[in-house]
Amino acid sequence: MLPGGLRIITEAMPGARSASLGLWTGVGSRDESPALDGATHFLEHLLFKGTRRRTALDISVELDAVGGELNAFTGKEFTCYHARVLDVDVPVAVDVICDMVTSSLIPAHEVESERNVILEEIAMHDDDPDDVVHDAFVAAMYGDGPLGRSITGSVASVQCLSRRQLAGYYRRRYTADNLVFSAAGKVDHAAVVRLVRGAFETAGSLGDPARGPAGVRTMAKPAPVYHQQALVERPTELASFVLGTASLVRNDPRRYALGVLNGIVGGGTSSRLFQEIRERRGLAYTIYSFTTQFVDTGYFAVAGGCMPDKIGDVLGICYDELAKLAAASITVEELERGRGQLRGSLVMGLEDAGARMTRIGKSELVPGGLQSLDESLAHIAAVTLDDVHEVAQQVFTRATTLAVVGPARALAKLG
Repeated sequence: MLPGGLRIITEAMPGARSASLGLWTGVGSRDESPALDGATHFLEHLLFKGTRRRTALDISVELDAVGGELNAFTGKEFTCYHARVLDVDVPVAVDVICDMVTSSLIPAHEVESERNVILEEIAMHDDDPDDVVHDAFVAAMYGDGPLGRSITGSVASVQCLSRRQLAGYYRRRYTADNLVFSAAGKVDHAAVVRLVRGAFETAGSLGDPARGPAGVRTMAKPAPVYHQQALVERPTELASFVLGTASLVRNDPRRYALGVLNGIVGGGTSSRLFQEIRERRGLAYTIYSFTTQFVDTGYFAVAGGCMPDKIGDVLGICYDELAKLAAASITVEELERGRGQLRGSLVMGLEDAGARMTRIGKSELVPGGLQSLDESLAHIAAVTLDDVHEVAQQVFTRATTLAVVGPARALAKLG
């Protein structure tokens, strides 16, 4: 940890010739007030638009010139600016990322230009039924609160955000104590620390030496869950749906059992829903399940798409299978398969430097801490049939939330 609370965490990967680097801030879209709806994502765009030392073109050119990749993403609970470069170009990438995050000018003309880009992004998002149905689902689940609103904000909110609001949000949120720098691949920890320290000292952004890190995110009380239904009419060829229920929080010790359960429900081609809906009945091409977890809440959901006249049948099977699982119908064979799937996806996912950079960076911002791969595998191996039964019974007996996007004839079948 550097003075001012800036944390640096690295993971060396023997044999790698490249490195993935990320500068994380513990602010996401759920931290926005209604008046700042969309500000976190707007800032993510604006930090590429120039600093005291670089123009927007300079930022692009420096990474392109070494064959590197530079990007960013905004989540509900954090934002990350990340790059991938050859090991010899780590100093360039560190300097560019740190400069962007600490010293953005947020020029007024770029605010207006990027506002139009974001409005186009929202329009593009609104043209994709899959994006629309997932947004409709979280809005139905969490209402008009921070978790229920879109990360990009709405057309109305983005049009209203001023340069003054965005600059103030930037100054308040992008402080050293709220930042984590993570790196994985061919990296040396001491060298990365020197580079990051130098970049922050150049920018004068280390902050108060007596100040410690902000620490992991905590919430005073859980986000409310509403379990409403959202039916969105669109002239699409398919009906897209997300059906889900409230689940476990991010650091719940039962999350490994939930991961195994996800594999059994719809996590692969041998899962119950894939076999019943696609393989046996041919009712849908796409059908899967997934989990999403936050610090104070989470949800388990099934998603897919089918012909409009089949939506009732597909949803009926989903409800039936979840009810069967709640009644403890899981077999030992399914347990073994679910554990194997979770174990394999974890290990293979972490063979990528970007995934490792993400894993260690997030570990400093959210509850649960950083577990070694062996510790995680041990937790998966320890999941029992009773563990999965308990989670299934708890999660699948709760009220459900349903979102469907499709033509009127599909929605009519749902009342």
